Amino acid sequence: MIKAKYPVERFSQWETPFYYYDLNVLRATLDEIKSQTASSNFHVHYAMKANVNPLILKTINEAGLGADCVSGGEVQAALDAGIPASKVVFAGVGKADWEINLGLENDIFCFNAESVPELEVINELAAAKGKTANVALRINPNVDAHTHHYITTGTNENKFGINMEDIDGVVTLIKTLAHVNLIDIHFHIGSQITDLTTFHNLCVRVNELQEQFIAKGITLKHINVGGGLGINYEHPNHFPVPEFESFFKVYRDHLNLLPGQTLHFELGRAVVAQCGSLISRVLYVKQGATKKFAILDAGFTDLIRPALYQAYHRIENLSSELAEDVYDVVGPICESSDTFAKDYRMNGTKRGDLIALRSAGAYGEIMASQYNLRRLPKAYTSDEV
Repeated sequence: MIKAKYPVERFSQWETPFYYYDLNVLRATLDEIKSQTASSNFHVHYAMKANVNPLILKTINEAGLGADCVSGGEVQAALDAGIPASKVVFAGVGKADWEINLGLENDIFCFNAESVPELEVINELAAAKGKTANVALRINPNVDAHTHHYITTGTNENKFGINMEDIDGVVTLIKTLAHVNLIDIHFHIGSQITDLTTFHNLCVRVNELQEQFIAKGITLKHINVGGGLGINYEHPNHFPVPEFESFFKVYRDHLNLLPGQTLHFELGRAVVAQCGSLISRVLYVKQGATKKFAILDAGFTDLIRPALYQAYHRIENLSSELAEDVYDVVGPICESSDTFAKDYRMNGTKRGDLIALRSAGAYGEIMASQYNLRRLPKAYTSDEV
């Protein structure tokens, strides 16, 4: 079993905090994705919002994945990384004109359209260029992902997509748009989903919708079910590669594809999270009235998920073999929410110890900020050790 390796001696030479990516874990993850999709009409687009480190993107492109983008900047980053435009899908509830034009100019595979006004603008901009844009309708299947409300995206209360009761009117409109070509229906119900029955429920809803489109005389070339597969944040060493076999099997067993129809996925966290860690150093151990604080030089400017989502990340002291003790693990930011974990048990900790915040390959570096005028951390990979 592969697991992330930490060259601690080399780490001591690098200024903390920094992001560290074990590309061997990433390559093993990509190999498993390819193995599980090789003999099918399944196509995986990497969700760029998880991480756009150039070496990460280079490795993903070498594996042959496409790109799922939610901004013009991500579209450009995918193209710059060598990902073919024919494998680029572009979602997002608020695409600016320049972003749509960028996609049109590069003849990307598909725009995942999320509203009637967006369809009308895409048609107008495509007409100005004498082009026809391939579009998917992003539909809210009203399937609850049973995850944090900030990362649930497929219910009627969310800002994303088109509600099912509006589909008839949207389809009627599309028939009047000469520069829009409907090729796909698209779904994305949320993130960090670990209960696979949620994806089964999505399959049932997609099958129903596909039948509705067929009844309207519309045969779709593609179905896009988004991403959302979660990872094991508690045990990254034991589960470095997500359970892709079971994930893809749900769709093989329960989604009714038409002959020649392709199925597209947009996986992000599941691809890159486990290969990455945020490496920090202990600045101080502070004894409070009732607890100890391990104060790190990394803060929520470097890994915002615990502050934003109350998310759990495994924390490991790479320097210590002392008996375990209990700490609140906190950062230096001038905000009370700058806390990675409370009442956390880890090896006895002292000033100068190196700390790894695991599973930070997704939504770590990409969400970093310079709040408090902090410097952005550097990133290193196992290929550089």
